[in-house]
Amino acid sequence: MKPTIALAALVGVQGISGLSVPSNVRSFYNRVKPTTCTGTEKLKGGFYDQEGGSAQWSYCRKAFADSGKHAIYLHGSGSKLANMDIDCDGDLSNPVDGRCGSSRDTQGETRWKAEVQAASGRRIPDLNANIHPYVVFGNERDDGGATFDPRSVGIKPLSVMAAVCGDKMFYGVWGDTNGDDGPPLVGEASLSLATACFGTSMNGNNGHDEADVLYIAFPGDDAVPGSSANWGASNFQQFEDSITALGNKLVARLS
Repeated sequence: MKPTIALAALVGVQGISGLSVPSNVRSFYNRVKPTTCTGTEKLKGGFYDQEGGSAQWSYCRKAFADSGKHAIYLHGSGSKLANMDIDCDGDLSNPVDGRCGSSRDTQGETRWKAEVQAASGRRIPDLNANIHPYVVFGNERDDGGATFDPRSVGIKPLSVMAAVCGDKMFYGVWGDTNGDDGPPLVGEASLSLATACFGTSMNGNNGHDEADVLYIAFPGDDAVPGSSANWGASNFQQFEDSITALGNKLVARLS
């Protein structure tokens, strides 16, 4: 690892203050947080936010009356949203500062590795958790545990997602899914996104435990940045900058 590359990537995350949460996004957050989703808004339940916890988390859908669109988000019991565990899967060739080294379940590729290669014109082999902000969304397994495929409700691989963490909002992409190496978990994001949200105390074995993070996914082909994203970015800021205009357009739908 070259120190200059590591420093550039660190500066790209540590120097981020985040986007101010738009008023309509804050209103959406305040509207969905207090109450567990039910009825047609509850797409699938039976998920956990941590090993040894309870299966109280669900994938939920909220429609927007004026646009005919909808958003998908995670919600637990009562007023719980989701936590932010750390994902270090994907391209491991540039570890940046070594914080992913403490991860006990790192995989050498993400779910959408082939799609990343296609979108980037094969400039990169896969997403890099130290650089690319991505959300782990959806659950795939063959052991009879709870599953959910966001594609069934129109969410596209590598589509832009928003993460509201405290008084900040960041954009990332749907970059990975949860597998069957434990209970069906939800609430996970790449190290770079977690660092932007909660600082450099985040590492491969230390995430944000409080269930107060809102992850928002948007359906449709127009949520996918494709080749317009800076997949070859050398730090978080460069990549997020390249998807911010699209992210702003998507969150403007929220009501």
